[in-house]
Amino acid sequence: MTIASGILKTSAFKKQTALGTGSTGSGGSELRRVTSIFTSPVDTYESNEIQTHHQSTGTSIGLHRVTGAVNGELSAATYSSLIGSILEKDFATGVNSTALTMTYGGSAGAWTLVRASGSFLTDGFKAGDIIRASGGSVTANNTRNYLIVSVVALTITFIALDGAAVTAGSSTTTTLTVTGKKTFAPSTGHTKDYYTFEEYYSDIAKSETFQDCRIGQIDVSLPATGNATISINAVGLSRTLGGSQVLTTPTATTTGIMNATNGVILINGAKQTVATGINFSISNSAENAGAVIGSNFGQDVTTGRIMVSGTFTAQFDSTTLQTLYDNETDTSISVVLTADNTGSSEFVAFTIPLVKLTGDAPDDGEKAIIRSYPFTAEYNAGGGTGISSEKTILSCQDSAA
Repeated sequence: MTIASGILKTSAFKKQTALGTGSTGSGGSELRRVTSIFTSPVDTYESNEIQTHHQSTGTSIGLHRVTGAVNGELSAATYSSLIGSILEKDFATGVNSTALTMTYGGSAGAWTLVRASGSFLTDGFKAGDIIRASGGSVTANNTRNYLIVSVVALTITFIALDGAAVTAGSSTTTTLTVTGKKTFAPSTGHTKDYYTFEEYYSDIAKSETFQDCRIGQIDVSLPATGNATISINAVGLSRTLGGSQVLTTPTATTTGIMNATNGVILINGAKQTVATGINFSISNSAENAGAVIGSNFGQDVTTGRIMVSGTFTAQFDSTTLQTLYDNETDTSISVVLTADNTGSSEFVAFTIPLVKLTGDAPDDGEKAIIRSYPFTAEYNAGGGTGISSEKTILSCQDSAA
């Protein structure tokens, strides 16, 4: 007798065309995972009837549900569709400038790009964006990942993510592009995505498909050392069992896994050289809409507000972060995760433009003192077109989306 093995299981997902229309066939994506567990729990109702035989008269089955929990190591392109779904906006190609003459200057940690006329803000560049230059006459600066620390009309201040020096001087015919694609929780025009997830056990030729799933929570974690991780929770309506693969030939990504060695965290526009980790959650309180008379299946999956919160930790070297907390100062957080330290590495970046720190608790011991800074994000009503930040609670950029 063959027993199913996890190493031979294929986890896959595909966006549905509509609620109630499960996905099939090709065009899906393989779900890179450490673990992927989808279940179909039910409500049960035990009878309270009293009988002279002194025994229970049974249990009835009520509402069927679907819950999914995926744990993986973060990589470019792999989870972009699901991130876009929880933010309720599809990833879109980033903005770019026209070919201009720009002057490189500044110093490490605060390199600058200056133009003589026009406006980077009008072009749509934002703090937290990762840009690359192309076509410039200073060729050493082309096709490298630059993280925008701040941006005004004529000047972008940035960090070179590869850590190498930037060549100063005037560069003609230079085009700047927000690399890959970007999404953010929008103010209007929200998408409402449903997915079919499949767990296919090839060694025993058995399939479980879970239909009408919506993404309810995504957790991202960057430890002091090790790989960046992502956890995804889904809520759905029904499960179907079968004997053959339903999401045939799902596409697998082969992008590099992000790790702590190459991570960058900006707090209030300043690179944190003593940060030891960060984790944050995006959630929308997704839940099965519940039972109706005459059916054991919910009719929809409902969601609430998009909420973002988390904690970052840092070695205690100054009171800068404590002052932000004490003064209840609105600040920002940007997290960039790269696959390696090359100039054009794949990356996933998150920007939270408006947060408040809600604590600064230290630890203790015969070691470096670490403080924990929990934070909560809110809608950045002051951002938007022509402003250096997005009008959103969180944005995400993916180099391979």
